[in-house]
Amino acid sequence: MVETDIEVALRRSGLRVTRPRVAVLTVLGDHPHTDTDTIIRRVREVAGDVSHQAVYDVLRALTDAGLVRRIQPTGSVARYEVRVGDNHHHVVCRSCGVIADVDCAVGEAPCLDASDRHGFLIDQAEVTYWGLCPPCATEAAS
Repeated sequence: MVETDIEVALRRSGLRVTRPRVAVLTVLGDHPHTDTDTIIRRVREVAGDVSHQAVYDVLRALTDAGLVRRIQPTGSVARYEVRVGDNHHHVVCRSCGVIADVDCAVGEAPCLDASDRHGFLIDQAEVTYWGLCPPCATEAAS
């Protein structure tokens, strides 16, 4: 039997390989920045009957293990992605809510210098850019 990358990642993180965990990671790999309701629907498409609570538990376990990142732009429901550990940022459309990744400005965390660290050892910066995606900008201009 050949282990998949997902199975290897789960084991390395100290998590058991389960059908719901594999399904959630598969869905998020194919659909980044996905909300919980959409994850539940897509997981059921690939893994059969999986309860709401099971998906919530899986998302919590995967987030705690560092395999999934939870983001929640202002005014939006929580969203999840598997791109973790690289201190990237996001751009959000004010009109339709679509989210895209933006690479770190400097390439290394925290990629921004705080004007006053208040004694903190800062290791990460989160930036959210806001604007209109190309389709919404075109619609707004017409």
